[in-house]
Amino acid sequence: MARIALISGGTRGIGAAISTAMKAAGYSVAANFAGNTEKAAEFHAATGIPVFQWDVSDYDACVKGIFEVEAQLGPVDVLVNNAGITRDGMFHKITPQQWKEVIDTNLSGLFNMTHPVWPGMRERGFGRIINISSINGQRGQMGQVNYSAAKAGDLGFTKALAQEGASKNITVNAICPGYIGTDMVRAIPQKVMDEKIIPQIPVGRLGEPEEIARCVLFLASEEAGFITGSTLSANGGQYFAG
Repeated sequence: MARIALISGGTRGIGAAISTAMKAAGYSVAANFAGNTEKAAEFHAATGIPVFQWDVSDYDACVKGIFEVEAQLGPVDVLVNNAGITRDGMFHKITPQQWKEVIDTNLSGLFNMTHPVWPGMRERGFGRIINISSINGQRGQMGQVNYSAAKAGDLGFTKALAQEGASKNITVNAICPGYIGTDMVRAIPQKVMDEKIIPQIPVGRLGEPEEIARCVLFLASEEAGFITGSTLSANGGQYFAG
């Protein structure tokens, strides 16, 4: 029987690539989305993957949404915490609301999504939690104090929870993408891309969403059972974590 995989933010960008790759690998996939119903409908029509709408910053909404997923597909075996937002601004201009929105989605969202599936994974003796952090959670980024803090918090969450899950055959790992060629990144003016961004990346190009998806597939596999509490950097050599 196919394992059940739930991907938050799973209908666009990196999340869509993960959802699609996991379906192709034989998983029964559910893709969560927050607000863009048009894109979610297009994704569902193109892939046949069922989509479920809720906001990961809302714990009660996560409990309800995950219940609906499990009622339709079965207990979640693999959770990919991919949903994230940005509310960029220099620290002296950032508002409490900008701080709160990013922390609530990008950090608290991991708790809100993982907490409801954790007891079932413990009972069944299997689970894979894969958290999509960021290069900017490893190195920091000017104008993204809120985002960098949340993504760094994701790494602490990963390391601590991995220790709790290890005896129950539940692994918890993180992936830190660098610049990935999503629609959002490709919307950056070409001059900025050519002069400011690409020169920072030793391999000389953007990453592709499918490359992050392949990282997820490996960490979700049975063969990766000895890897937990780890951070996989996929950034083209732009940053080497110590």
